[in-house]
Amino acid sequence: MKKILFIFFLSSTWFYAQESTFQEEELSINKYIDGTLTKPAANENAPLVIFIQGSGPTDRNGNQSMMKSDFAKKIAHQLAGEGIASFRFDKRIFKMNKLKIKEEDLRFEDFVEDVQSIISYFSEEGEFSKIILAGHSEGSLIGILAANENTDAFISLAGAGRSIDEIVVEQIGKQAPGLKENTRESFDELIEKGSTNSYEPVLGSIFRPSVQPYMLSWIKYDPAEEIAKLEIPVIIIQGTADIQVETSEAKILHEAAPDANLVLLEDMNHVFREIKDNDALVNTKSYNEPKRPLHPDLIPTLVELVKNIDK
Repeated sequence: MKKILFIFFLSSTWFYAQESTFQEEELSINKYIDGTLTKPAANENAPLVIFIQGSGPTDRNGNQSMMKSDFAKKIAHQLAGEGIASFRFDKRIFKMNKLKIKEEDLRFEDFVEDVQSIISYFSEEGEFSKIILAGHSEGSLIGILAANENTDAFISLAGAGRSIDEIVVEQIGKQAPGLKENTRESFDELIEKGSTNSYEPVLGSIFRPSVQPYMLSWIKYDPAEEIAKLEIPVIIIQGTADIQVETSEAKILHEAAPDANLVLLEDMNHVFREIKDNDALVNTKSYNEPKRPLHPDLIPTLVELVKNIDK
């Protein structure tokens, strides 16, 4: 495809379907995975998009305990109105207590295996014309690694182009410059020795002993290297108002996969809302505004790209 699209306003006459145009079903894929299948009410053999959430305890709708934006639910409902089915699911983090999974036993590959289980489930069902993975933020790398012979396309939504240690060091450097060097040193020690105790106490959420095995399992993957291995259509979507993932990350992914379609949505933030104000407080406030509409060009862009896969 080899194109970069800067999307501003595709159409002022884009209408979304009402709830009567889709149906939803709660599914348990296995003991780790519960989710919601959203289907167009009158469209058989539709393509299926599997949404993969970002980091932390993010539920199927894109929410966390202190953050409710409902972006994944909104995307699913609006895609169904355009003839595209989707499956969104709670991360296995929500089952850890019930299944007696300890934090120190969690690995990045566990999330990859969960997505592959979902792919297998729907592939065996044979109900949908295509199976497309759409990974948001951390979910982008998970989706890249999970894609297999039963995956027809991959969509990266605000996915990083560099390894997580590089991303975190850069973020810490912007938020607390005095901690940047210690963060880098702690990651280097973790990579070299398999553990670290050199971190400042304030960095405990990143380096506490129980989370170090997970971080180590995540660090070893370079998203750019991994996306270059994909032999399926790839779509990279990034918002220019994203204060968590910069557009440079999407461009790194595109450089590694030059045949991918790179779409930069003007003024879209990390939770897919249109933010014209450069004030970070306005941007972050939208993370808790579930009634705020999605960026007006997101759904038209997804619909166009999904329906043109393999054309």
